[in-house]
Amino acid sequence: MMLKFPRTNIEHQLLKVRNRKTSEKNILNAVHQILAESDRKDDLILEEIQHGREKNNNDLDADILEGNRIFHIDDIYEICVNYRLRFLDSKLFKSKIPYEALMEIKHLEKAHHTTLRGFKIVAPSKLFKLDNADDPLLFAPIGNDYYYLIHKWGNDLHPFRRILMWPFKTLENFIVLLLAISVLTALLVPDGLFTRNQSTTEFFMIFFFIFKWFAGLSIFYGFKMGKNFSTDIWDSKFYNA
Repeated sequence: MMLKFPRTNIEHQLLKVRNRKTSEKNILNAVHQILAESDRKDDLILEEIQHGREKNNNDLDADILEGNRIFHIDDIYEICVNYRLRFLDSKLFKSKIPYEALMEIKHLEKAHHTTLRGFKIVAPSKLFKLDNADDPLLFAPIGNDYYYLIHKWGNDLHPFRRILMWPFKTLENFIVLLLAISVLTALLVPDGLFTRNQSTTEFFMIFFFIFKWFAGLSIFYGFKMGKNFSTDIWDSKFYNA
């Protein structure tokens, strides 16, 4: 008759090895201390993001930086203007900072042996706490108007956002929009509404009056709501800049 040996439970063997070195209580105390230190570090990072002072550079090791994460202020300006976004201090950001962003910051600080300061965020205006006068990007300055992309979260922008925001990019773009709308509206005016046979001159007169009407409404709305063009508001902390 063959002897049957019990199968080895590797978990039990692992517990035996650990218990020979330390007690379960000591293990729990050590883990609690590690977690507490991690929580304190998270709190310090959040405090810096939410209330930190502006800083123009961080001491990062150039040898381990990722080139695809380095952006000049001119690149950020172009994106903000094209998609009508803001580039502001992180302390003005009113949405929740995801834990993944904190992990990225801790990873960078450990790799570069430094503490990051002066965080900036690219996001739509509605995500900032703006003074009255959907795809955030978290940056840290590295000097000479260069910024390092730390983390991106949230949903991507609408595929037509750049097209939809094109009229609000500059005053010239907005005038082109008003001209196009005015022409289309003038074409919709039925022939003979004002005269029996509408001439080219009369069409341009109708177009001119329609353009003045649209322009007047736009100016009234713009002043009332404190709106401005993307080239002027991309780095402004004021709602009505």
